[in-house]
Amino acid sequence: MTTSPNDTLLRALARKPTEHTPIWLMRQAGRYLPEYTATRKRAGSFLGLAQNPDFATEVTLQPLERYPLDAAILFSDILTVPDAMGLGLYFSEGEGPRFRDPVRDEAAVAKLHVPDLLRLRYVFDAVQQIRSALAGRVPLIGFSGSPWTLACYMVEGGGSDDFRTIKTMLYQRPDLVERILEVNIAAVAAYLNAQIEAGAQAIMIFDTWGGVLADGVYQRYSLAPMRQVLAQLKAHHEGVPIPSIVFTKGGAHWIAEIAEIGASAIGLDWTANLAAARVAVGERCALQGNLDPAVLFAGEAQIRAEARRVLESFGAPNGPHAPNTAGHVFNLGHGISQFTPPDAVAVLVDEVHSTSRKQRGC
Repeated sequence: MTTSPNDTLLRALARKPTEHTPIWLMRQAGRYLPEYTATRKRAGSFLGLAQNPDFATEVTLQPLERYPLDAAILFSDILTVPDAMGLGLYFSEGEGPRFRDPVRDEAAVAKLHVPDLLRLRYVFDAVQQIRSALAGRVPLIGFSGSPWTLACYMVEGGGSDDFRTIKTMLYQRPDLVERILEVNIAAVAAYLNAQIEAGAQAIMIFDTWGGVLADGVYQRYSLAPMRQVLAQLKAHHEGVPIPSIVFTKGGAHWIAEIAEIGASAIGLDWTANLAAARVAVGERCALQGNLDPAVLFAGEAQIRAEARRVLESFGAPNGPHAPNTAGHVFNLGHGISQFTPPDAVAVLVDEVHSTSRKQRGC
């Protein structure tokens, strides 16, 4: 595998010409890879894996050893920030992440504060270590949950089917939700800036639960906080631009509004039409997405056909012989399933690279 520098992702996010459409996958370092499972077993637990820079570096690099992906993404968890606030993050078998001390009343909200970043030193150490290990091979993406998504976990105490607890608080005591978001905005901005200082070359904000909100409510409680985070982020580090990606799952109908908040790119889930999204964002930002992760359970012919469909939906790329209108980063519409056959990813990456090169006449 080549170790020569590959800045295709960064050029696409800047809407500059690229020789092929870059591809990386949300959760690309994870449970679908047997080597990840082996490393997690050595670590003893998910938290033992995520909070150890050596293990985090190892699993971040694992997919890059298998596939010619165009980016690495820090292996961590979106709940590191509320955990550092003292909410007591733990993982239950079959239940996912939980908090021992959810934020559900006025007293709990009053105690919230922006965490000391020293409590997250393991994340920044991992960023430094990964960046060094990559040696310029591909860019490193850092990330955080959005203020709203973090608030959902903090109030619900974990995942939820209906988000009844936080939505009840939102409508009955909007002042409490606004205070939680105020703390989260400051914490997320500081956390991402520290990742940038440690070596992250792009950042992504995962607004996983923005799509559960009603129109109007989304703009106030999810979109506006992300705008405030982006306004505080370092636009450059050591003279180099730091692009940003925002991803609201279920947010396809708000694309034009998301394009106004200042991100370099918008991530789209599989419900979005890329051609329509490209028209909606115009010259404002690039697009990322948006293959249905379930496609990877189909056969090789189907995977290749669906990858071509996504590329064709985006349309004429911003390659050497096409207008510089909008960049495209290929990705799934959400995180890769733990049950995905690893060979399916190899097929997908090959098709995206080969077809996008043909689109550009390369």
